[in-house]
Amino acid sequence: MTDAKPGGRAAGKTATGHIDRRACVKALLDSQGDDVLIIAGLAGAKGDVIAAVGDAPRVFAFGGAMGAAASMGLGLALAQPDKRVLVITGDGELLMNVGTLATIAIANPANLGVVCVDNEHYGETGFQRSHTGLGTDLAAMAQGAGIGAVRTVREMAELDEAGDMLRQSNGAAFVLLKVAVDDPPKVRIHWDAAYHKNRFRQALLGQP
Repeated sequence: MTDAKPGGRAAGKTATGHIDRRACVKALLDSQGDDVLIIAGLAGAKGDVIAAVGDAPRVFAFGGAMGAAASMGLGLALAQPDKRVLVITGDGELLMNVGTLATIAIANPANLGVVCVDNEHYGETGFQRSHTGLGTDLAAMAQGAGIGAVRTVREMAELDEAGDMLRQSNGAAFVLLKVAVDDPPKVRIHWDAAYHKNRFRQALLGQP
């Protein structure tokens, strides 16, 4: 299932979204159940997840490793094929490691979903405009990489279908959320790396 159309973007720009990022991420996460493991990327994506589900043990929130969320989600999905894994990342972070989409497509784990929250800006480094505000379409890139289940969401009414795709796809799935251009409020969490690693490990394996 896909609605991305590769090509034809070089001379134009992607349509800036207007939907609220926090509301979109919460709706998607609510639709996935409370047993999915979540890898949250930097900046706004991390804040979106924490605002939606709280600072929960099943959430591994990145700090300082920009570009690594999709790669870690892939590794976790391959290592734990009986558990569902959802990566929530931003456009700026995904652009730093966009080649991961090709590796995800080739490995194609059915338990992996990637959600890119695209506000067309680099929220971690000063809110500069990103490539997606100048014509780059990450959904088209995901489809071109070979991911079979790709969906772009520009309206809240499209979230139910996107959530169903993430849950039911028989291969890796990618959802692009075209959200409003804003810099959401920062969400503060405890930043002890060892604490977060051990807590996530315990939630994953059921042991200290």
